[in-house]
Parts: sequence; C-alpha cells; structure tokens
Amino acid sequence: MESISPSPANPSPSPSSAPGHKHPGPMMKLVVGAAVVLVAAGGIAFYLASQSAQRTAQDKAADAVTVTVTGKACEPNTLVVPAGRTTFRIVNTSDRAVEWEILDGVMVIDERENIAPGFTQTLATKLAPGTYAITCGLLSNPRGTLDVTPTPQSASEAAAAPTPVAFIAPLAEYKVYLALQSRELVDATRGLSDAIKAGDLDRAKALYAPARLAYKRMQPVVERIGDLDVAIDARADYFEQRERDPGFTGFHRIEYGLFALNSTDGLDATAETLLANVTSLQQRLRDVRLTPDILVSGAARVIAMIAQQKVSGDDNRYSHTDLSDFQATLEGSRKIVDLLRPLVVPTNPALMETVEARFAAIETTLTRDRTGDGFVSYDQLDPDDRAEIAQQMQALADEIAQLNTALGLS
Repeated sequence: MESISPSPANPSPSPSSAPGHKHPGPMMKLVVGAAVVLVAAGGIAFYLASQSAQRTAQDKAADAVTVTVTGKACEPNTLVVPAGRTTFRIVNTSDRAVEWEILDGVMVIDERENIAPGFTQTLATKLAPGTYAITCGLLSNPRGTLDVTPTPQSASEAAAAPTPVAFIAPLAEYKVYLALQSRELVDATRGLSDAIKAGDLDRAKALYAPARLAYKRMQPVVERIGDLDVAIDARADYFEQRERDPGFTGFHRIEYGLFALNSTDGLDATAETLLANVTSLQQRLRDVRLTPDILVSGAARVIAMIAQQKVSGDDNRYSHTDLSDFQATLEGSRKIVDLLRPLVVPTNPALMETVEARFAAIETTLTRDRTGDGFVSYDQLDPDDRAEIAQQMQALADEIAQLNTALGLS
C-alpha cells in the first residue's frame, strides 16, 4: 500500500502566488472566452452536420427497394417501382459472391457485380416504363420480374427528349468502329483457337491477352448483350460448380486451362464454342440499337467497374493480364467520348477539359507498368499501385457520367 506523505509545513508557493506572477488581464480572458465559444460552436456544428448526414442516409435507405439474393432465388421475386430513378438495396444471403442485373430481353440495363456473401450493395438507376427481368445470383437460378410503371414525369421527359439529328453522325461512326473491332475479335479468337488445336501452349498463352482486346474496347456495348457476354466472358464464380461447371466456357475457361492447368488438353471444344460465340456477336452488333445516352452510361459504367471491382485482379486471376484489359477498356470508352466531344464542348467546355485530364492521368499511370508490347503481370502491383488505379478510374467514370447532362440526355 502506498503511503501518503504529510504536507510540508512550509509549502512552496503555487505558480499563481509566486513572486512576479501576473494574473491574466481582461484581454486574455476575452481571447480565452472567445476560443471556448468557437470550440463549442464548432462542436455543435459538427454534431448537427453529422445528424443531418445520418438522417439523409437513413432517408435514402428507407426509400430503397430491398431485394435479397438467396442461394436459389430473389426475395421478393417480383418488384414494382415507378419510372424514374430508383435505388435498389441488394442483400446477398447466399454463400457465394453474386451479381444482380436488370435485363430488357437479353440486354443488360444496369447491374451490380461481385456482391460478397453477407454483404449489401446499392444500385441507383433510372428506368423507363416497361417490364424487365432481374438475375438472382447463380446463372442457373430462375430470374425475377421488375415492373416499372409510367408516371407523369416519365411521359413529359419522353416528349421533351432532344432531337436525334445531331447524333446521327457520331452514332454512325461508332457503328463502323464496332464493325472493325468485332472483325478484329473474330480474327484474334481464331488465331487463339488454332494455337490451342495445334497444342502450342506457349503460343496460346501469348495470344490470350491480345485476343481479348477488341472485346474490351467494345465493352460499353457488348456487356449489355447479356446472353453472349455470359458465354464469352463470365468468370467461374457465377457457376454452381465453378471451374468444373459445364456452363463455364469462353475466355476465362481457356485462361484457366492455359495458365492454371498449364495445358491445352480438353480446350479444343471450348475454343470452337468461343469462336462461334464471337462470330454470333459480330452479327448481333450489326443490328444493335444504339443511343448516345446508352453509350455514355456504358462508358462510365465499365470504367467504374474497374475501380470498384476489377482492380482486385479477380477477372484474370490465372493469367494476371488485367492491365491490358484496363487499357483496352479505356481505349473503347475514349472512342465514345471523342465522337461526342463536338456536341459537348459548346455546352460545357470545362467538363470536357476535366474528362481529358482524367484520361491523361490514368493513361500515364498505366504507361508506368508497360513492358515491351504489353504490361507487367498484375500480381506484381502492390496495394498502393492498385489503389491509385482505382482512384483515377473512379474519378474518370464520375466525369464521363456527367456527359449525358451536358448533352441534354438526362
């Protein structure tokens, strides 16, 4: 037990009573008092701001339409919402990472990918009146239904839509771009298929990343063609038996064989199917209906997907060729921006300058990781490098998303 010493008989003078000590004057008291008031006011302001932000978040959460993705279906399996912007709250209670898509026939209207088990993500999207399908986790699960009912505002927006005359030339040029890129995709896939059939493992590995480039350049459009996008570019995660699932085909099945199994064995049929599917895509793209808002939204979405999901490296987890995918996606999105630039500059030149600056920043970053005709293996990038790519991609996506407003399309 610690003893307590008695107080000394002659205690030392306290600082306030020491000789020469000066008591604070009136001015000092005013300064201290003002500081206390400012601190208190700041604390109150911070509290009020945080409460306001919390209420805003709660209001948004309360307004969101919740859909739960289980291991077998969506709950509820039928949703009804008014036309316009709706926020969906997607809860994944299954034991697998899932994606949730809104489909118009085979066309993907909007989506949220890679929702981890036990996690919740939101998707805010603007929908026109109509009946849509929704995917519910694994590709083998039954689809749900989303009914979007018309509103007076949706009717007035449709009537006030801008004239399409100004967009005829850029849309026509983009159709030519799709034709050229789809031809390149078919040719590159044929070369990859030939190498696989010849059993030339080294050549097949060398051709894998280049074969994907044209597909990634067209991603703002081809990702909307849901059935073929699944057949050509779906990862093993979205199939019940993963790599062993018979539905797992396309580029990533070939990637798994070449880089994980280090063999061309058993890939002949997969290569033939992939070639048939990209040839079908080439035909489908000739008839695809394009609108400028779809192109802009698609460009913003695929770049945001890199920032939010693909930067993890899961897409090309066996080959680690993600950087070439990122570069091709940027090139395809830049094509859309370049075609629409003459229509944006007169209305919002500052936005166009910002978009260009964002493109330049991420392109400079990717150039740092170039080697020869390609890029370094993605698994060589440290977390800080990946975080920088994610930040720059998201900044670019946010600016591109504003182009629709500048064009009078939203």
